[in-house]
Amino acid sequence: MNLTTVIGLLAAFCTTVSYIPQLKKCWDTGSADDLSLKMFSILAAGIALWIVYGVLQNDMVIVLANSISLCFLMGILYFRLRENFRSA
Repeated sequence: MNLTTVIGLLAAFCTTVSYIPQLKKCWDTGSADDLSLKMFSILAAGIALWIVYGVLQNDMVIVLANSISLCFLMGILYFRLRENFRSA
């Protein structure tokens, strides 16, 4: 494994696990009303595009890391959208 791959794996790990504290807070409190729905929606679209890019480049690090990130982000968006429907 070369240095470039190691750096990519470390970067992927850091960006992927960065969603866990926010998701845990949403899970524990049951609330996400203080989060920006627009920002998280745009972020989800960007991550989905990174997955497509990774597939096109045949780069499994990009595909795997962003797929996991998108799953975590979908959990956060679930809590945020639930807040919208409750207040409507």
